Amino acid sequence: MSRLVDLSHPLSDGMAAYPGLPDARFGAIVDHDASRDRYGGKAEFYLGRIEIAANTGTYLDAPFHRHREGEDLAALDLASVVELPSLIAEHDPASGRSIALDGLGGFDGQAVLVRTGWDGRWGTDGYWTDGPYLTSGAADRLVAGGARLVGVDFANVDDLADLARPVHTALLAAGIPIVENLRGLEALPLDGFTFSAPPLAIRGGATVPVRAYAEVPEDER
Repeated sequence: MSRLVDLSHPLSDGMAAYPGLPDARFGAIVDHDASRDRYGGKAEFYLGRIEIAANTGTYLDAPFHRHREGEDLAALDLASVVELPSLIAEHDPASGRSIALDGLGGFDGQAVLVRTGWDGRWGTDGYWTDGPYLTSGAADRLVAGGARLVGVDFANVDDLADLARPVHTALLAAGIPIVENLRGLEALPLDGFTFSAPPLAIRGGATVPVRAYAEVPEDER
């Protein structure tokens, strides 16, 4: 037996996307009441409209996000984003913003999820400023060690002050998808679980919100 742990932020009308991008908009093309005439008063349906920036909530970056020749969302192999054996790398933001992942190893073919607790600031202006980030050395270690996917519970794997975005550059060049803005990683053990974050198969798509989740054996607490 196992339990499923939802690791995604719910989306809602008016919620903020990545800074500088438009807020999310959810609404009806036809609501339940307006739809009844279509079905002779015998049924009703809600037909919704979704207008969101792709970088909203918990989202996945495909290689095409950084590299124009890289795989887009539709080209991603499901095996790279579903039921991945996984481990947690912990970091306390009080010890500094940069995360080097020194000493991390033994993660060939695994998803590496970086747990900092920064998701507790979600919904505040402070979430987007002065947050944790991975160093370029950490990215090199993840690539060399064969990580299959990298996920973080903060806003950006890169230091926003570094416009070269070395971590995105290295990970996505190696075909390693990135999931940002995870939540609830404190509910997971350090290892022994699987992680999934399947994206919509959008041709020409670079990023998209995902319903990320972990499957944890019941004897893992």
